[in-house]
Amino acid sequence: MIKGILFDLDGTLLDRDQSLIAFLEYQYNHIHALHVVEKHVFIKRFIQLDQKGYVWKDKVYQSLIEELNLNLTWEELLEDYVESFQSHCIGFTGVIETLDYIKRMNLKLGIITNGFGRFQMNNIKGLMIDRYFDLILISEIEGVRKPNIEIFARALNRLGIEPHEAVFVGDHPVNDVEASIKAGMIGIWKEDEFFEKPSNVNGSIKNLIEIIDILESISK
Repeated sequence: MIKGILFDLDGTLLDRDQSLIAFLEYQYNHIHALHVVEKHVFIKRFIQLDQKGYVWKDKVYQSLIEELNLNLTWEELLEDYVESFQSHCIGFTGVIETLDYIKRMNLKLGIITNGFGRFQMNNIKGLMIDRYFDLILISEIEGVRKPNIEIFARALNRLGIEPHEAVFVGDHPVNDVEASIKAGMIGIWKEDEFFEKPSNVNGSIKNLIEIIDILESISK
């Protein structure tokens, strides 16, 4: 019997691609020193350097300043990113409906995400979904990152459920899907064209709301 479902954050609950574009539009518009380049050039190059969020923004901004000859410091741009990104967070379609449904099923709900503690918590609050979760683990705070299965085991222990009683949903084939399966959980891939389909997967969804059908089929 399934007793809990845990989610990744970026690319799973948070539509990071759309959120990032929304933030970059804001940053460009309110920092006039960026206007030495066209907006689309700034946004396109940031996204390229960002590599789906796997390059931290200090490096991204340092590269941008050098390449585009910007009269700014990377520290001030980074601080703006850390403080303001939360105001531009966009969830995937169906995120609230999905979490409402899971809550009505009386399942435990958790998030396991890599990243910096304050930044990720701000983004969860920016999506206005923090109230749904019994547990939120962030790698910086925990001192361990996915795909290390220790962070999955730690989450399950705190929720008081066994690995086979839990589902994990994430977009990264290795960090989320393969790692959660190695931890003994049911690993579901939130499809993302940026990644190749994981070779070992218990199921996949295109839209969050599809997790309801998977949960119902598992429960039969």
